[in-house]
Order: sequence, then C-alpha cells, then structure tokens
Amino acid sequence: MKTWVKIFIGMLVGIAFGALFKDATPYVVPLGDLFIKAIKLLIVPLIFSSLVTGITSMSDLGTLGRISLKTFVIYLSTTVCAISIGLLVGIVLHPGTGMHLVAPVVDKAAKAAPSIAETLLGLVPSNPFKAMVEGNILQVIIFAVLMGISINLIGDKATPVRKFFESLAEVMYSMTAIVIAFAPVGIFALMAKVVAAYGLQALLPLLQVLLAALAGSLIHVILVYGGGVSLLAKFNPFRFFKGIMEAIMVAFSTTSSSGTLPVTTHCMEENLGVSKSITSFVLPLGATINMDGTAIYQGVCAVFIAQAYGIDLTASNYLTIIFTATLASIGTAGVPGAGLIMLSMIMSAIGLPLEGIALIASIDRLLDMLRTSVNVCGDAMVTLLVAKSENELEEAYETA
Repeated sequence: MKTWVKIFIGMLVGIAFGALFKDATPYVVPLGDLFIKAIKLLIVPLIFSSLVTGITSMSDLGTLGRISLKTFVIYLSTTVCAISIGLLVGIVLHPGTGMHLVAPVVDKAAKAAPSIAETLLGLVPSNPFKAMVEGNILQVIIFAVLMGISINLIGDKATPVRKFFESLAEVMYSMTAIVIAFAPVGIFALMAKVVAAYGLQALLPLLQVLLAALAGSLIHVILVYGGGVSLLAKFNPFRFFKGIMEAIMVAFSTTSSSGTLPVTTHCMEENLGVSKSITSFVLPLGATINMDGTAIYQGVCAVFIAQAYGIDLTASNYLTIIFTATLASIGTAGVPGAGLIMLSMIMSAIGLPLEGIALIASIDRLLDMLRTSVNVCGDAMVTLLVAKSENELEEAYETA
C-alpha cells in the first residue's frame, strides 16, 4: 500500500477516533508528538546537506557559462513569483480564518519586531553550529550556500568534502523516508487530537485550502508560464501547453518530477522542437531546483496555518517565507515528502506551530498532484525560454 493511502487512512481513523473516543484521545497524543519531534529532527541536517549538494552540483557554471546562469536565474525568478502568488492567494481567500486553533504554549518573552538592518545582519551566523543547534533556518541556509559556493571555487581539492555532503544528503533522504513511513501513525494521533479538541467543523477549511492552491496554480501557470512563453519566447502558449500535456498528466498521476523527466524530454524535443543539448541540461536541473508548484503550496499553507491559529504574519514574516522557500528550492526538490519537509522548515523560520502540519498532511496527496504538475510545466517553460535565447529551437516549430 502506498504511503499516501496509508496517510489518508490514518487521517480517517484519527477523525473517527477523536470524534468517538474523545476521552481516550490523550493516550494516543504522544504518537503525534513523536512524529512532530521526528520532523524537527530532520529539518537542519536535511536542509544543510541537500542545499550544499544542490549548489555543488552546479559546478558546470564555468563550462556551460551563459546557459547555466540563464537557467538558474529563470528558475529562481519563477519560484519567487510562485511563492508570492501563493501568499497573496492565501491572504485574499483567508482559508484558515475562523478555525480558532490554539497554539502550544512556548516559553518566550515578547520581543519587538526587528528592523530591516537587524534582519539582514541576522542572516549571517556568527557561529554556524549554534545556528544549527538553535534551529535558525535562515542562518543555516546562508551558511550552506556559502559552503557550496566555496567547494565549487576550490575545485578538485574539495572533492572529498563534496562527496561527504553527497553521502550525507543520501543518508538524510533515507532517514526522511523512515519518518514519512511513520507519518500515518503520527497523522492519526494528530487528527484525533484536533477533532477531540475542536470537533469535526475544524476540517471544513481544508476544502478552502485545496481551492486556494488550485487558484494560485492556475494564476501562476496562465500569467507566468503563458506570459513568459508568449512575451519572451514569442511562442504560441496554446501550442506550448498542448505540446506538454502528456508530461503534465504523467506528473499529475505519479506526483514525481524526476519520474516524469523522460516524458517531459520527449514532449520538448518531439512536440516543441527543442534541441537535445538544451533538454539534457535544463530539464534535469529543473527537477532539482524548480519547485514552483511547491512554492505556491507553501505560501497558501503557511498563511492557512497562521490564520487557523490566529497568528498575524508581519511583512518581515512574508519576506522570510519568500527568501527561505526560494533558497531551499535549490536542494530539496528530489526529497521524498519534500513538500511537508519544506513547509515545516518555513513554519519553523517564522515561528508557526508545527502541529498545523497534521491538517495539511491529510490532504497532501491531492496537493502533491497539483504542485508536481506545476513543477513539470515550469521545467518545460524554462527549457523553451533558454532554447529560444540560444537559437536551439527548430524554426518549423516556432512558426507552426
């Protein structure tokens, strides 16, 4: 049985248990707490190792030069657009308003909002190990980026370090798989806790989350992808979407950007006339660093959870979400359960309660189908733009 099916069953059983056995719910709550602890355990080492590996995998910037830089910049630019759209949709549709969930009590003194200068200075850790221990995600990301760039600059002398981080990343991916395998039990306990405390009416806003994610995805695909193809590549957007429809459907059904890669490559070369030299570089890189669909999902879900717990997000919080999601997209796209892991990282960065993940995880499979389709569509769009700029697009397809 696939993990998403187990999680869905765990959610249903948890809902039933919380509704029927309210008094017995405290006995299963520790299982949910254990799952939350396991998620927290993964965040720092997973983000650090995968981000360093993602940066070092781009060591070909010196040889491929112009193409590499174009690809990298476009991918990150679309991710910024995606997370911004996700946040905007969440703010406008306010899917979590009225849930009135209560966040766990945290023993922290109230502090005034930091200034822009303090925020910028706070990005660079004075002690990276202290940042890791304290779970300061932004500082960990900055240190990981600097580490990856430094490894690339050194070249062959840094090969042992590069291989170490590649191995560490693989180990963390394996550990992530173990934690995700435990997710059905954890989700069962967390959902039972929510239903026992707040009743079944607490689950109704999940439909609004799905609709908000769908709205954000459609806006991004039509405006950013359709507009980019039409204005920058001077290519018929309807022909573009028709040409990659097979890849979109495979992505929707498999929820795997990497698994869809052969189909995407076929669509780009055979249906849209992109050269093999471009697809062989841009598409695999996109499977690694392009997470537009996931970025939309993170924006919507972060706002939803904040609204559900009655937490007001500041402008600084929104900038932190955009910054964190964009940089984290470099190294975590290929991780099983990447959406939930990245969401938990963003929630930690802005101080949202991780218990809110239970609500999102219960519908994560549906959200995953949606975000993977957007991710693959974004891979195709960037590939077309790069091919057009490098004159690697067959004229017959451009004028068709």
